[in-house]
Amino acid sequence: MAPGTELGHSSWRVVEQPRIDTFADATDDHQWIHVDRSRAADGPYGTTIAHGMLTLSLVPTMIGEVATVPSATFGLNYGFDKVRFTAPVPAGSRVRAAVSVVGADPVPGGAKVTFRAVVELEGSDRPACVADMIIIWME
Repeated sequence: MAPGTELGHSSWRVVEQPRIDTFADATDDHQWIHVDRSRAADGPYGTTIAHGMLTLSLVPTMIGEVATVPSATFGLNYGFDKVRFTAPVPAGSRVRAAVSVVGADPVPGGAKVTFRAVVELEGSDRPACVADMIIIWME
């Protein structure tokens, strides 16, 4: 995988309120902007929005849809760099990731690959999230 290679787009995912509520329960983050529909209706976005970390948590599987290494037996999540949440994701919105390769380096038994995921929000010119994810692919 050469740096600068655009791998394509993941499929669209709907970020529905039940997913947001489940994420709030899993992370103990019940801030009203995420879970209180009545209060959020009068808030800055007119509805509840997904947690930024929920949006980020979708990135590994979105990358996995478009980035395959046939010789690899598995991949290890090595972490993220340069994560930015650039637009809110209202409940009910659809998101997908445009994925490209930032860099690749050999490591013993495999390769460490950095992918850029630009999480697109359907109907918006601004991405919801931009993040570089590092995956170690083991052979």
